Amino acid sequence: MTGYCDPPAGVKVPDGMHYNPYFPGALIGMAKSLFNEVIEYDDGTPASASQLAKDISTFLAWACEPEMDERKRMGIKVIAIGSVVTLLGFYWKRHTWTLLKSRKIVFKPRQK
Repeated sequence: MTGYCDPPAGVKVPDGMHYNPYFPGALIGMAKSLFNEVIEYDDGTPASASQLAKDISTFLAWACEPEMDERKRMGIKVIAIGSVVTLLGFYWKRHTWTLLKSRKIVFKPRQK
């Protein structure tokens, strides 16, 4: 979105095409659509083309997966609960098997 620039020397750009080095072939039919100071933010954020591109990308990511924030919160809960359960399980295993592992088995042959 912000890659448009003047073509280097020796590159001919046909009418209706625009130079963007990040596009395959470096020529694209879509004109530059983001300009500095096109809108005004209420909070005083400078309205540069890179800020507009960031806002558009963030909106498109949200539009693609609006439930992502909820999924991240659920992931944090799962990791927290899972780590507590793992620690409790490890403690229970050590407590249960301590008696069996510390036993000493001695072979006593029969007396004749």
